[in-house]
Amino acid sequence: MDVLQLQRKLREHQAAMLREGFLDDQFSQLQKLQDESSPDFVIEVVKMFFDDSEKLLNNMTRALGQVPVDFKQVDAHVHQYKGSSASVGAARVKNVCATFRNFCETQNLEGCVRCLQQLQQEYSLLKNNLQYLFRLQEEIQAAGGSIPTIE
Repeated sequence: MDVLQLQRKLREHQAAMLREGFLDDQFSQLQKLQDESSPDFVIEVVKMFFDDSEKLLNNMTRALGQVPVDFKQVDAHVHQYKGSSASVGAARVKNVCATFRNFCETQNLEGCVRCLQQLQQEYSLLKNNLQYLFRLQEEIQAAGGSIPTIE
């Protein structure tokens, strides 16, 4: 595949991620912070988000498995995840966190468990989509092309 096709594919994939609500404008803002002096900035930030996500999802799972459930502890993890997802523009993850926090507040275990499952699903979809986006960027660079800016 030539560079122009890869660049078009990249633009289309990112536009779809924005359109489908996986990402919001915050992700575009992150991309604008990347330059020649920090060419891997977005990938590094997203990798930290992935690491945090795994840790926080595990912490939530553990906390919801305790008897009795400490909803304040669960909420603290969800609150942290909401902030982390907002900072990278992970809109659908952030939105599920907002709903999750409401269930924590009302101490609704069933709602919390459903939200945790939904968060795990959204995170998995987001991670796969972002990994594909980064693979396309690598292919473009390996072919000697430049990453198109997406407005």
